[in-house]
Amino acid sequence: MSVASSVTDGSTLDTTTDGPARPIARLYGIVFLLVGIVGFIPRITTHYSSMTFAGHLSGAMELGVFRVSVLHNVVHLLYGLAGLALARTHRTARTYLLVGGVVYGVLWVYGLAVGMGSRANFVPLNTADNWLHLALAVTMIAAGLLTRRRLTTTSRTRTA
Repeated sequence: MSVASSVTDGSTLDTTTDGPARPIARLYGIVFLLVGIVGFIPRITTHYSSMTFAGHLSGAMELGVFRVSVLHNVVHLLYGLAGLALARTHRTARTYLLVGGVVYGVLWVYGLAVGMGSRANFVPLNTADNWLHLALAVTMIAAGLLTRRRLTTTSRTRTA
């Protein structure tokens, strides 16, 4: 159904297409779900038997690179479900991308500030996780900012 909302300056906000916010949020949701699932698969997650519920003592490594725990995997699953649920509308998809990006930015700073062997490293995080969290923060925020709906100007013809 095509809907155009009037804006006070004579422009219209075209809501017939939402642009890329919804599919981008859906893609992030799918990827987070897959990452959460893969984190529970032995062999794909190395040192699987040393996985703990949470904390820096978890020795499990997703893809042999990213340190994970049960809590870490569950958070990825929840983030994935949130991405799929919030991809239903343009507004909620953009909110997911922006808020998710900010959360990953905070997690990146947290990972830099907390020592890898610290008890405060409850997620758990390693250097590869920190770089990934920075990349997620930048790409999610950029996607959220760049997927604004566009105003289109309507031309009005005068009749004499």
